[in-house]
Amino acid sequence: MTIELRAGQALKLWQEVSMGLVHDDKPDLTLRQMTILLTIYLEPPPHTVRGLAARLKVTKPVITRALDTMGHMNLVKRRRDERDRRNVVIQRTLEGSLFLEAVADLIVARARELAA
Repeated sequence: MTIELRAGQALKLWQEVSMGLVHDDKPDLTLRQMTILLTIYLEPPPHTVRGLAARLKVTKPVITRALDTMGHMNLVKRRRDERDRRNVVIQRTLEGSLFLEAVADLIVARARELAA
């Protein structure tokens, strides 16, 4: 099913999804954290701090701070790359997968409401 949205409808969808995210008991992520999380889960691994920084065009400390926060929420975890100890590999978690599944369900529900 394809949904055609005008600019105002697209913004309304984003607002409704954002409202749904801040009104439930799920982690409240910044836009930067959400972008990093989506990149980790939607793009093929491996993911490293260096690679994410390059992909998002931000510094490594920006990625590290976001990963610290998301790590405390159990949305991602980090480990040293055994082949190159300078690299930190970011791994997905069950909690992160479930969080993004709930976000996807929220987007679908709000999109359907908007289309109705």
